[in-house]
This record gives sequence, structure tokens and C-alpha cells, in this order.
Amino acid sequence: MNIYAAIILMTVTTYLIRMLPFTLFQKEIKNKTVKSFLFYVPYACLTAMTIPSILYATQSMISAAAGLVVALILGWNKKSLPVVAVSACATVFIVERILL
Repeated sequence: MNIYAAIILMTVTTYLIRMLPFTLFQKEIKNKTVKSFLFYVPYACLTAMTIPSILYATQSMISAAAGLVVALILGWNKKSLPVVAVSACATVFIVERILL
């Protein structure tokens, strides 16, 4: 396929995905179910993209799971992002060393 045709096709596709909701939903959405669904879509997409990356980023899925659990616990307890990130990385490092 011609590279320019591919770029144009991707541009049109991206534009349509972003433009259609604005043109189709011009009135305010009042349905509580639809509003709550749309509220949680970004979180679901972020989770779907992040979790597989976390679990396959290390040599062992056990160390990745341990780091994920530590990050979830610290995040749930409202710790700052640097604390969560450093603690999760340290957990992965320690578990990797134990497993070797």
C-alpha cells in the first residue's frame, strides 16, 4: 500500500472517531446509566492497556504481580506517585533477586 494512502486513511479514521460523538450527541446526556458508563470508560481503557504491560515487563510474572500488588495497596492508601512507583520498583527488584 502506498504510504501516503495509509497516512490519509489513518487520518480520516482518527478524525471520524473524534468527530462523530460531537456531531451525534449535541444535547446533554441525562441518562444516569449512560453518564456513569462514559465516566468509567477512560479508567477501563487505561487499565486494559496498563495491566498487560506491567505483567510482562519483568523476567518473572511473580515479581510483576508482587510489584502490582504493592502499587495497588499504596495507591489505595493515597500515597504519592513517587512513593508508589519507587516501592513497586523496589518490590520487583527484590523479588527478582530472590527468584534468581
